[in-house]
Amino acid sequence: MGSLSIWHWLIVLLVVVMIFGTKKLRNMGSDLGGAVKGFKDGMKDGSAPETPATPNPQVSANGSNADKSTIDVEARQKS
Repeated sequence: MGSLSIWHWLIVLLVVVMIFGTKKLRNMGSDLGGAVKGFKDGMKDGSAPETPATPNPQVSANGSNADKSTIDVEARQKS
């Protein structure tokens, strides 16, 4: 009783086909196949080493580039 026989699986398959219909199951199968293919392509593309992006230069309030040793933060008073 712990495992399902082939007859159990055939009955489940018959019920699923009766509920969804063959056309809907075919569409779901092709969508699932396309998703798996897209995932595999994404994993293949993701394995290539990426070049690190250069950060944008910091612009101060007057529009010029800030000094490289200056960190622009807003200080808040403790209450």
